[in-house]
Formats: sequence, structure tokens, C-alpha cells
Amino acid sequence: MQLNGRERLRRERMKRVMWVVLAVLFFCITARAQETPAWEINGGYSYMRANLNGPGSSFHMNGGIASVTENLNDWFGGRLEISAFGGSTGGTNVTAQTFTYGPVFAYHKFDRFIPYAHAQFGAIHASQGYLGISQSANKFAMTTGGGVDLKINRTAAIRVQADYLLTKFLSQTQNNLQFSTGLVIRFGQK
Repeated sequence: MQLNGRERLRRERMKRVMWVVLAVLFFCITARAQETPAWEINGGYSYMRANLNGPGSSFHMNGGIASVTENLNDWFGGRLEISAFGGSTGGTNVTAQTFTYGPVFAYHKFDRFIPYAHAQFGAIHASQGYLGISQSANKFAMTTGGGVDLKINRTAAIRVQADYLLTKFLSQTQNNLQFSTGLVIRFGQK
């Protein structure tokens, strides 16, 4: 069946109108997904694989993580993060706590998940026996990494995070990996 010129023109216009309607609907949906909370509070479980290339062998530590994030706009904020770990190395029970702060870059354009990246600087406090140190000590720590918040609803999400943690003990650099998961409570709006 051949279409005459007017019928073809009418169908072309209908296609354009349909594409415009779909585009408007798409932008409305993404605009709704751009709700950015003013504050986020996170708490959960954290695992650290410590001392990947430092003196002695690497070891496992388990613990918890807590953080507070202030979102200054829909893509940038600041995060204070505290982690506490316990484990055993060479038959000695050891503990470590990190205290870091730094910028977080998030992408709040999706409806169900928010990917982010961060770089934080601060300190680590470790107990006697950690990496063979003779007494507890505070040293420099730096964390870089990222993760994703999986939205449950407007005020809650599940956070999954992976980080590289650099520490400095015994005048050497230790490379550590840290994996965390927990609940995020979100409130306020930017």
C-alpha cells in the first residue's frame, strides 16, 4: 500500500509529536529523581583487609562504620567518617579506629540509586601489637573510594562502599582495603 504525500506528512508529524511527548515525560521523571537530601547519617558493618604490602603479613579486621554527610548542592558535599575495627594478628588481639573528613561527589540524577566517590583525610589510632608497634599510636590516614546508595524510600537507603585506606606506621606505608555496608537515613532537602 502506497501512501500519498499528505498521509506521509501527517504520519511524520505524529511521530515527531510522539517523540516530543516521550522526551517531556523522560525529563519530568528525571526531574523528580533529583531530590537531594541536605543531610545523610550512615551506620553499619565494615571489614578491613589490613597491611596488604607492609611489614609482616596481611590480616582481617571486622567492625563498624558511621558517617555524617552534608550535601551542599546536588553533586558536592562533605563527609565525616569514623570506623572501628578489631582483629587478631600473630596471636595478638588488636584494634584500630579511623577518623577522616573530606569531599564527596554524588550523582543524584537516578531515582533508585546514587553513585558517589570521595577522598578523606585524617588519622588512624591503633592498639599495641598492631603491625608490631610497641604502644598504641595515632598516625596519618587517607581514604579514597566510592560506592552506591540504593534507595529504599525517600528517607532511607542501603549503602555499599569500597575504599582504599592508606596508613603510615613504623615509617612505612600500609595499603589496606575497606568494604562497608549499612543503612543511610536522609533528611532535609537541597
